[in-house]
Amino acid sequence: MEQPLSPEFFARPTLAVARDLLGCRLVRSLDGIRLVGIITETEAYIGETDLGCHAKAGRTKRTAPMYGPPGRAYVYFTYGMHWMLNAVTEAEAFPAAVLIRAVETVEGLRVVESRREKAPRADWTNGPAKLTAAFGIDSRQNTIDLTQTNSGLWIEPGIAISDTNVTTGPRVGLNSVPEPWKSIPWRFKVSGILFQTSSDT
Repeated sequence: MEQPLSPEFFARPTLAVARDLLGCRLVRSLDGIRLVGIITETEAYIGETDLGCHAKAGRTKRTAPMYGPPGRAYVYFTYGMHWMLNAVTEAEAFPAAVLIRAVETVEGLRVVESRREKAPRADWTNGPAKLTAAFGIDSRQNTIDLTQTNSGLWIEPGIAISDTNVTTGPRVGLNSVPEPWKSIPWRFKVSGILFQTSSDT
């Protein structure tokens, strides 16, 4: 087992963190079973001037975690049914975070399959709400430290992803957000890579 990423990893410009999280391992200890997904898609949200970011509303009860220490989780509820997992970035008191949009599960496959109600494997964790459902992530993980294993949810170093295997594009679901924020290419996605499964338990 690798040591989790350090707070210093997250205390960097959000775009760099979003890019460098690709290939890292999201790890969840759930009922004594280790679930692991290699991060394959992220989105950056940066500050109160980013009109696609929750922090555009300033510091509220909901957005307070974004102003917290780097490396903490910001988990929020959306559309009345879905949880979304973010990693807080940059300096404390500056609201920024990376949304973990997708992972490819490589450990704990049977648990993830059962939690995704027998959906095809390709659809287990290929979206931010799907991965939180699969990994049992909800409000109880909001503000936890993603750089410590005792939190039950952390991020480890993984494999290096070449720039040739990374695509960028607009963030998803910002249809009512004005330009340039609607189309700014702050979404990072791994393409053309299949990861080896290390455990089917």
